[in-house]
Amino acid sequence: MYAQMIKTASDGVKSRDDMDDVERAFQDKIDNDIKIEPRDWMPEDYRRTLIRQMGQHAHSEVVGQLPEGNWITRAPTLERKAILLAKVQDEAGHGLYLYSAAETLGVTRDELVELLHEGKMKYSSIFNYPTLNWADIGAVGWLVDGAAIVNQVALQRTSYGPYSRAMIRICKEESFHARQGYHAIMQMAFGTPEQKRQAQDAVNRLWFPAIMMFGPNDSESTHSEQSMAWKIKVKSNDELRQQFVDQTVPQIEYLGLDLPDPGIKWNEERGHYDFSDPDWSEFFDVIKGNGPCNVDRLQNRVSAWEDGAWVRDGLLAHARKKAARKMAAE
Repeated sequence: MYAQMIKTASDGVKSRDDMDDVERAFQDKIDNDIKIEPRDWMPEDYRRTLIRQMGQHAHSEVVGQLPEGNWITRAPTLERKAILLAKVQDEAGHGLYLYSAAETLGVTRDELVELLHEGKMKYSSIFNYPTLNWADIGAVGWLVDGAAIVNQVALQRTSYGPYSRAMIRICKEESFHARQGYHAIMQMAFGTPEQKRQAQDAVNRLWFPAIMMFGPNDSESTHSEQSMAWKIKVKSNDELRQQFVDQTVPQIEYLGLDLPDPGIKWNEERGHYDFSDPDWSEFFDVIKGNGPCNVDRLQNRVSAWEDGAWVRDGLLAHARKKAARKMAAE
């Protein structure tokens, strides 16, 4: 999900025979579930792959504020407005945690932001779809954050310590996001016929973009093998997608909504739901920058960065003065 189309820096998984002693010691720590910390030795390819994934994850949290922030002033009640404000604020905090964790690998926040603005780093494809009405806000909280939780709970066991610890804190807040989204869509599904129609429409439109969040099928995800060997990823794209479908289908049925995919059927032999593949050509088109909102999302981020330059400059000037006063006092 946060590694959509990320190519690992490595050319392939090394066998133990091809590793030197230092590399074997590193892999032994990974295999024994010992966290890698910032001052530990790590392969350069491991560090670069983490920077790419954590940077994209941080960008996703920040850009993810945009589809929902658009509805803060149009929330149907004061309570819903307060809930949405809290959620959007949380997403900003999640980005902060992840940028800070990435900085422990020797990259600066400004460098990561510059890569995003130049189109050299991505964010999750789901945020390039519009939120057309209030039902979409409920569906985003329920489906999008629900998919994020499936991925992020697994990432709590990722091998890099700062990333793992950030995930533990983020997951606690994401569970609130998913619950409030489901409650919002439930009120519409159990409301008037028009409200139920809007809820159904939102689920229909966002279902396939949500399951595309996990990335291509494993057979097409050619760069996952090394990330799995290093335990940067601990579950495959298809495993995570299946888990999300299995937990979400009963929730849709409880709401009395039609399943958004006619291919969804319980498979007794597998003990899982079967479901249709999304249109992967749409996924790759969105990743390439041709989605409904790609241009607007990136323009909004660049404008916010440029408009906020005076705030950053003021904070840095204040920090320099504070440091200078401290040195003078000593």
